[in-house]
Amino acid sequence: MVEAYADRWAMITGASSGIGAEFARKLAGRGMHLVLVARRRELMEELAQELDTRHGTNSKIIVSDLSDPSEPKRIFEEISQEGIELELLVNSAGFGFVGEIDGTDLERMLAMIRLNVSALTELTYLFLPGMLARQHGAIINLSSTTGFQPVAHMSVYAATKAYVLHFTESIWAEARDRGVTVMALCPGTTDTNFFDVAGVSGWLKKRRSHPPSKVVRAAMKYLEKRRQYIVPGWGNYFLSLASRFARRKTVVTQSMKYFRPTPKKKKNKSSKEKS
Repeated sequence: MVEAYADRWAMITGASSGIGAEFARKLAGRGMHLVLVARRRELMEELAQELDTRHGTNSKIIVSDLSDPSEPKRIFEEISQEGIELELLVNSAGFGFVGEIDGTDLERMLAMIRLNVSALTELTYLFLPGMLARQHGAIINLSSTTGFQPVAHMSVYAATKAYVLHFTESIWAEARDRGVTVMALCPGTTDTNFFDVAGVSGWLKKRRSHPPSKVVRAAMKYLEKRRQYIVPGWGNYFLSLASRFARRKTVVTQSMKYFRPTPKKKKNKSSKEKS
């Protein structure tokens, strides 16, 4: 299916690192030209240079903070003015938070909703009509295994990913007979800087994770099969099904044991007196 991607354009949000950057490498390897969208210009420039050297593809860089409500429309208009038609949109931008209620910053949670939900929704609806008119194209929206259940200590993040999953599956059903595939990618724990940004550095070291390359490889495989969602890894897939067979109370209370932040160590009295 490489020929289906060669010399066509894809846009990837959250392209500066992690799963987004891995999508860029995988798609450039298939001959796609890329629109890279993220906040960190320097990292995107390094990635674009890498891809141009290795694959000879073109990369357009757009520096953007998609938690700003005005940004999705600006990006759409900029791409449209340059005559770029997207064959593939990868909505990978997002962030999470792990913590206790008392340590939750409300403004940060609202920014998470704007990025994980609002920007993804707007970009989907902005670029989808053109794909439907051409009767080909695809959109990958990044959800998570947390999207299958409520998760204590990650309440807002899990809720945003549940939205992404349900929204994407619904659009998939509407668009599938019109030549366009819309798929939700639902990875489990992945070896990126997600948990550093979420405020629990070191959390990843204690748990099994998948490399971004495995997640992206699974996404591309099942996108070509026109699936409405994919959970990379059999263990993650069975975990996503488990919540259907347990009481909802059990599901969410058990999540507290898994996602509870590690308490910060307090200095003892004697050490304070010595200092």
